[in-house]
Amino acid sequence: MERSQLEQSLAERMAELTQTRAEDWYLTYRARHGMLTVFRALAGKKGAGEVVTQLLTCCTAVDPIIAAGLVPVYGELSERTCSLDPDQLRLGQNARAVVLQHTYGIVDDASSRALVERAHESGAVVVEDCAHCVARMARDEAGVPVADVSVHSFGVEKMLSTLFGGAVWVNPDSPLAGELARIRESLAALPAPSAKAERLNSSYRQVNRVLVHLPLPLARPLRRALAKGGLFDPAVSDEERLGGVSHEPTRPTAFACDAALVALSDYEKNLAARSAAVSAYREALGGAPGVEIPAAVLTGDAQPLVRMPILLVNTEVADAVESAVLKAGYYTTAWYRPELGPGVLDEAAYRVPADRSALAQSDRLVACVANLPTDIPVDGVRTVIDAVRAVASH
Repeated sequence: MERSQLEQSLAERMAELTQTRAEDWYLTYRARHGMLTVFRALAGKKGAGEVVTQLLTCCTAVDPIIAAGLVPVYGELSERTCSLDPDQLRLGQNARAVVLQHTYGIVDDASSRALVERAHESGAVVVEDCAHCVARMARDEAGVPVADVSVHSFGVEKMLSTLFGGAVWVNPDSPLAGELARIRESLAALPAPSAKAERLNSSYRQVNRVLVHLPLPLARPLRRALAKGGLFDPAVSDEERLGGVSHEPTRPTAFACDAALVALSDYEKNLAARSAAVSAYREALGGAPGVEIPAAVLTGDAQPLVRMPILLVNTEVADAVESAVLKAGYYTTAWYRPELGPGVLDEAAYRVPADRSALAQSDRLVACVANLPTDIPVDGVRTVIDAVRAVASH
């Protein structure tokens, strides 16, 4: 595997932050492309089968499963973690992988270990989705990472102020060495990005700035036209809302690597600020009338979450809370309402189940969750808290 100096520096920085080895990190154009490469390698090694994942996620986290020729199966969630409930994990003989998503950046080591144990009993690879908690991973009692593969994102609206890029860690001590050898080979063989990809990355902010200032009736068709013409690489394309991929996986651009390195140089300060925001939310909203906070968020030290999740009594109140936060001057969106955000264009392609009897907690989380910003100063957090209290208490 040949790496540029920027790629090598980024791999070394990820290894430093996670106490792992640089040679076990592989860099990709986007995190979803790393997942696609992983699932294709699994399908090539073990044949067609199922991947257990969740509906409280972005469609781009499920697209790699579909595009690899595997079948997504949606498991029930834990209200404690907003992620797959290990006690309700059902794996058939065709299970190829289980996705351990740290939703909103909530890393719960105990439930993660239980999920890994159950997955390994069925021979399924655990793919850890760390899109919301870059450089943080679930670990065992000795502090050793427990997942077989760990996928991290440098994408839009994640932990870093970056736009593109992803990193995939492959566990050198996994008991599923055969499956992971194929994954390593596939990741190492990814080609370099094109000059066009470099241009798309470097022009993204400028093009997006223009689009967000246009009226929606004009911006939406223009965004689609630019994406279709290959002049803009959106965060989520229409093709990706149909279960496809916008382009084949490559290694990251120099632009993406440089941006990630700059952002990661301030990593500890970023995490400390987000933890402080979460701590303030916990103190002010824990036990507040009409507000529920997932138990894992209230346990132990305040985690540096990408968004602070709170549960309201129903969808109407949850939407009202997010509207109040926006009105107060702080950006937020309804992650993930609708499920498989920002909503899919073909439910059949995603195998969205009509029978929801085994997904009651998943449905409740989708319906009632609101997301509060954590990348704002303390006085901003207080303003957001006041806005939440004003809506939730009525």
